Amino acid sequence: MKSRNQILLSGAATIAMLGCAAPAMAQSAADTTDANEIIVTAQKREQNLQDVPISMEVVSGDRLDDFNSNDIKSVMNYTPNVFVQSTAGNDVIYIRGFGSPPANFAFDQSVSLYVDGVYAGRSRQAQAPFFDLARVEVLRGPQGALFGKNTAAGAVSVVSAGPTKDFEGKLSANYNFDFKGTDFSGYLAGPITDTLGARLAMKVVNQQGYIRNLATNHDDPEVKQQLLRLTLKWEPSSAFDYTAKVEYANRDVIGGVTVSSPLTSGQNPQRVRYLEKSALGDEGTKTKSVMVSGTGNLSIGDYTLTSVTGYSWFNANIVNGFDQMIPNGGGAHTNNSVYNSFPERFEQFSQELRILSPTGRTFEFVAGAYYDHAKYRLDQLQGFNILNLFGSPYFGRIDSRFNQTAESYSVFGQGTFNISDAFRVIGSLRYSHTSKDGDFASRLVYGPFAIRPISSAVGSISEGNVDPSATVQYDIAPRIMVYATFGRGSKSGGFVSNTLGTTNATFAFKPERSRNYEAGIKSTLLDGKVVANVSVYDTQFKNLQVSVYQPATSSYLTGNAASATSKGIEGSLALYLSPNFDIQASGAYQDVKYDDYPGAACLASQPTTCLPATNNLAGYRVAYSSKYTGNVSAHGRFDFGDDLKLDITGVASGRSKYFDSDNQSPIFGVQKGYVKLDLRVQLADQDDRWFLAFVGKNLTNELTTGSAFNLPAPITAVPRAILYLEPPRNLSIEAGFKF
Repeated sequence: MKSRNQILLSGAATIAMLGCAAPAMAQSAADTTDANEIIVTAQKREQNLQDVPISMEVVSGDRLDDFNSNDIKSVMNYTPNVFVQSTAGNDVIYIRGFGSPPANFAFDQSVSLYVDGVYAGRSRQAQAPFFDLARVEVLRGPQGALFGKNTAAGAVSVVSAGPTKDFEGKLSANYNFDFKGTDFSGYLAGPITDTLGARLAMKVVNQQGYIRNLATNHDDPEVKQQLLRLTLKWEPSSAFDYTAKVEYANRDVIGGVTVSSPLTSGQNPQRVRYLEKSALGDEGTKTKSVMVSGTGNLSIGDYTLTSVTGYSWFNANIVNGFDQMIPNGGGAHTNNSVYNSFPERFEQFSQELRILSPTGRTFEFVAGAYYDHAKYRLDQLQGFNILNLFGSPYFGRIDSRFNQTAESYSVFGQGTFNISDAFRVIGSLRYSHTSKDGDFASRLVYGPFAIRPISSAVGSISEGNVDPSATVQYDIAPRIMVYATFGRGSKSGGFVSNTLGTTNATFAFKPERSRNYEAGIKSTLLDGKVVANVSVYDTQFKNLQVSVYQPATSSYLTGNAASATSKGIEGSLALYLSPNFDIQASGAYQDVKYDDYPGAACLASQPTTCLPATNNLAGYRVAYSSKYTGNVSAHGRFDFGDDLKLDITGVASGRSKYFDSDNQSPIFGVQKGYVKLDLRVQLADQDDRWFLAFVGKNLTNELTTGSAFNLPAPITAVPRAILYLEPPRNLSIEAGFKF
């Protein structure tokens, strides 16, 4: 298995290096202006992907829908150098090895998510967007100039599907045999009047989990999700249009994904756990969210004035527990445990105004201003049912509350000087100002004494950042472009939100900065039958924000690492061999290391005499980063007379081994390299009025983990590794019709 995975992964990466930002998963012909051209809005105007001097990947909404994708993690399979860490707290996006760890809930993300142009920096803002999409654009490297808001490592732009000129609709039903549940989705779209169009989309998921909880006789995690989006587009004239979108999501996850594993051997996760209901309630996550956006475009002569208004709200609660099974204990378990709950409430308003010049002139530009205001509250309920340091039973609870009010504004601009038809120089600049006020306080709710320090903290932050970029772009042939770019990105400072014992001295951390050098080539050959791209980059972070778990004290160390650098190469290749057959591949190599990291938590591989006060991780690899990532997909269509057609799509995606524990344990903290195989076989009529499909995901049943940590004594009577298990093989059938 190991050798096969290495061969597949190496092959994917090798093919991809022939060609950076071509579509890892190209859109269908219906989504493009010609057979293989993909239109994106990465630079705030519609452009052919091959004309954009950015290392980026595009995943079509059709491809995500084909494989029943429900969240941001599904995008990872199609975008090399992108990793989504799964934990019981937040799913975190890493690009080129850089991201903001999930342990500190109040972190702004180094990779920002934008939904129809609206900034969504917290994972629970983005539940509803991942259905009925037009595309997802993944931009690698700092995007501070045009996106601005916390894009030090990159940005992910989600674009939902909009109203159509003609009336149409779709309804599909999926039954998953392994998760024993259903997934219904559909939409209605079309004109209401001559000037008003609408689209109503929905998705309802009811599925069981993939881990048997022996304590509750339940398959964890059970997912119940209802998603709804209404889009209205008003276009009273050719000079003005306005699009309004309202999204609602309700998501209940019953049970968790943690399983126990020995500390003395490599990861071998089992699909069995034992976890009773805690004093804080049933394990799981409940989230309700609303996102509203309004985008207006007004033509003023040859110029376009655009307004993007956004409102986002969510209310969530997470109850965590950790599997109590004793590894190799024959099903035995321990009652000693620690459990926690994190009720959250968030509200954000944002407004962006920008003006866009016409194209085809010597000088083209986009300029604008941005503002947002957000309020965030996080409660932490920390329960203990353990043996204390003296060997006596301890039962207690400590609560904490964190409040933050944040406000930011920025002005930005980008200009393109067309020196000739083939040679362009692009410069951009953004100034951002952020202010935050926060407070933290903890209290002993019950227990004989506080097993963690009781403390409080108050802080204020006011800072300004300047993010410039410069790009040189040259067409060496009609459809071959080379570029070189320099850019900076930044992420604002913040506060420690949920670490017990936090004081004024440890409450605030500094902003982080990034700079990026990148060069690449994008080529479209043989009348569009071959799309081959490649880029190389050198990205460095200063004051990288980190939060790592320390088993010795069972606490998190949150602050700034001095610096880290990622160097690598990214490539992709698409072969459109015939109208009915195509092959696409993309891959990446990266080398991510700390340049300087004084005061770091000690790693498992370091001597037992290591002390954080004198420790420095300079030269050590950054966790959660694989050296090699890649994917290969193939699609074929077979016609049966004038009535039927068979579409077969296969996807192989994988990565080399990586540390998925904060202490980088070479024993229990390594996720070995893997390749996962997905397959869709669909029978439909030639007019796409109906379809019947088989969908298989992770066909080789690779059991992988999103994160791992050491649950130590006295938190538990039996120290063990806790692994966050990702979905195993699952097979489903899907049927639907379009009209």
